[in-house]
This record gives sequence, structure tokens and C-alpha cells, in this order.
Amino acid sequence: MFTSRRRLIQGTSATLAFSGLARYASAQDRARQASAAEIEADAYRSEVYGYGPLRSDPARLFDLPEGFSYTAFSRAGEPMSDDFVTPYKADGMGCFPLDDHRVILVRNHELKPRDVERSAYGPERKLAAKMPADRVYDFDDQNLPATGGTTTLVYDLRKRALERSHLSLTGTSTNCAGGVTPWGSWLSCEETTQAKGQEAQKDHGWVFEVPSQLKGVADPLPITGMGRFRHEAACIDPRTGVVYLTEDVGDGLCLFYRYLPHDRTKLLAGGRLQALALPEGAEADPRNWEEAYWQPGDWRNVHWVDLDGVDNPYEDLRYRGHAKGAAWFARGEGIHFGQGELYFTCTSGGLQKGGQIFRYVPSPREGQADEASQPGRLQLFVEQPDTRVMEMCDNLAISPWGHLMVCEDKVGGINYLRGVTPEGKTYTLGRNAAAGAGDVGGNSELAGVCFSPDGTTLFVNIYMPGVTLAITGPWAKFRA
Repeated sequence: MFTSRRRLIQGTSATLAFSGLARYASAQDRARQASAAEIEADAYRSEVYGYGPLRSDPARLFDLPEGFSYTAFSRAGEPMSDDFVTPYKADGMGCFPLDDHRVILVRNHELKPRDVERSAYGPERKLAAKMPADRVYDFDDQNLPATGGTTTLVYDLRKRALERSHLSLTGTSTNCAGGVTPWGSWLSCEETTQAKGQEAQKDHGWVFEVPSQLKGVADPLPITGMGRFRHEAACIDPRTGVVYLTEDVGDGLCLFYRYLPHDRTKLLAGGRLQALALPEGAEADPRNWEEAYWQPGDWRNVHWVDLDGVDNPYEDLRYRGHAKGAAWFARGEGIHFGQGELYFTCTSGGLQKGGQIFRYVPSPREGQADEASQPGRLQLFVEQPDTRVMEMCDNLAISPWGHLMVCEDKVGGINYLRGVTPEGKTYTLGRNAAAGAGDVGGNSELAGVCFSPDGTTLFVNIYMPGVTLAITGPWAKFRA
């Protein structure tokens, strides 16, 4: 279906410089727009050269290195193919193959109860009557659908164009990130513990599964065995079916979870929820806030503690897990499974509270009774002391050639798309140039980074108001 690009950087010199709808200006315009100081500043923000300095985008949307371009599509407020409205707040996203030149994107929309004018149902949610009630997970106190959910997009890689889009999960709340499954569905995570009676008729804080090939709206069935908490993201080890889950709470008192399903292809069938613990038990503090528990590159063996009462009616699941010995993490966010290992970010970890990236290598006996004989191992992979190099790392994905692609989520600053080499060296790949769409005078966070299966196209969302970019360029020209 797709040609593998795993050896793209090391084994090919081909330049994949595709033209997008947003072409960069001529060389003369670029020379005028990108000052020497700007180029020098970008170079300083990279530990390795990468793809070179960023060039100013004449459209003032997204800056990229020389030779790269983007196509912007599926903007918030535009009509979709099903006559609903493209929602705002485009967040986590997964990419799936459809045929030899088209892909499917399933995209979260992190809409909260107050975002009543930004949902798929348009102003005053007047389009809500078109949606059958059995397709909606929950309704608010006005008996209108909750605003969160997902959209599904079909994108043509050859034409570099959106083919169609539709609403694919509805009635949920605060759908932040998620993860792809080996069988081609998207796990959409609610980053909230909104409870019944709080402008809601049901409890929230669950994970929902959305089949990528579905042309309508998914059955809104919460996977309750995965627990009720402020879910951020998920990934699955395709060898074992174990699901790994991050938690994002602003106080930084978060756990790192795994779900051992009874049936690895039927997540709704139940399973065991556990939290990661380190050798020192509850005394371990991988956040490195007060003192350096460990340095980048250090490894620790891990064990896992069982959790009960995972429906969490009193919002104390993380505290009960910590009391059993589980370690605190500082706002777990993006997570992605690679070749026999996974990476996850902690947005406010580290002495500067500027973010950490962890790497976890599962046990050869992961989840089995004799796991302790060969425990899984956790590494502090990156903790960047210079926040100009990377700050507030959030969503991430692993490229087909093994580099991490990491979105920043800074409040009141400029948000970058960063790359991280397998050696843990950071470089700058892109910059959100759309000012005024973020908080406190900054620009919007970046989210939903993922690659097409053939490795030619990187997708990323500008969260607010919401637009998806397809980025192409000379990926083979990476320079260390």
C-alpha cells in the first residue's frame, strides 16, 4: 500500500520538495523578510543544524526551513461534507492509510462546556436536531449535545487536498489527545473529570474508540476499564496489546498508567489498570523539581501497582495510586509507540519546569506474572535546561526514520515544532507564525502531529481557532 520510508534520511538523497497551497516567496522576498538576526536566533535554538533556519511565511501562518511548504485545510467554521460545521480547537490526531494515495485523519476537538458557539452544531447549536440522540454520548442541562468530539478527514497526498470530512464522535467533553490502535482506530481521550450534574447528564473523563474507516458517527461507548481521570493521550504496544496512558493535571501530581486488557482487540471487555512505580516507591520524584532525582540518559527499573475504584467518583485515583508507591509525573501529555519502546512528554517537568521527554522499554514479560524477573526500564531521555531550545513539550510522534516530532504548548509565547534525534539532540522544524490566536498575547499551541504512512507528509494542527497543515519537503536533507 505504501512504500516504507524508514531509511529515508540515511539511505536516500532524493529531495521531496512538494509544492503546497502556501508557496514560499521568491528568494528576493525571503532575503528581505528574514533578517540575519532572525536566522541567527533560529540557529541558536537548535542543538543540531537539522533542516536549517526558518524562513518567514508571507501568509503569516507557519514558518518552515528552505524547501519545505504546507497545505492548510479544514479550518474551524468551514462546512463539512455531512453539513455540520468544522469545530474549533483542533487537538490530538492520528493518521491511517486508506489506499495508495489517500489517508484518513481522525482529529480531536478539545471543546469544553463553555464552547457552545464553537462546536460542530454551529451558532446556538441549531444543527443539533440533525444528530440522532443515540449517537450522542451526553447532553448538557439544556438537553443539547456536549460540545467535544472528533472529526474524520480524508486527505489526498497526490493532490495535496482535503477530499471530505465529517463528525465522527460527539457528545463528549475536552477531547485532548489520544492514540492510534494497531487495528486502525483512534482512541480519543477526555481531559476532564466533569461530573453528572455539572452541566452534564453523565460523568466524563473517559477514553472512546473511533474506527478510522467509519463514515458516520461512532458508538459513544466509554472504555471504563481504562479509568476515569484527566486523560491526555494513549498508545498501544502492538506486540502485547498493553495500552499506556498519560494524565494531565495542572498541579503536576500525575501518574503514568497502563491498561492490561482481557481481550487486546476488544478494549471495552475490561482489564486491569495499573500505575508505574520506581525503585524508591512513593519517594521517587522523576519530576526533578526540587532536586535532580536523575540526569538525562539515566535509566531506572520499574514495577507497576494495581489500582482499584478506577471509576474515580471522588477524584482521588492518583492519590490512592501514589499511596501505593506510584511515582508522580509533571503533567504527562503526548505519547507514541515506536520500535519496541515508547516516548512520552511531561510538559512541566524539570528544574526549569520547561518539560521532559521519557523513554520506556517494556519488559519482555510485560504484564505477565513473572515480569519482575525482567522489569521494564524507564529513561529520562531529554530534559532541556535552555527553554529557548524547547519549552513545554506536548503532543509528539515518532517519524518513520526514528526522530521525535514534538509540539510546544507555551502560554504567552511563540510555539515551535521541534525535532529530536535518536541521540536526544533537539532542532527546530517549524514555528507558529499566527499571532493573536493564543493566550496572554502569544500564539496558539501546536498539536496532533503525525506522519503519513509513506513518510512524505507531516500533519500538524494549529489548535486555535483550528486548522490542519500538511507539510512536505526535503526530509532526506537532515544535517546533524
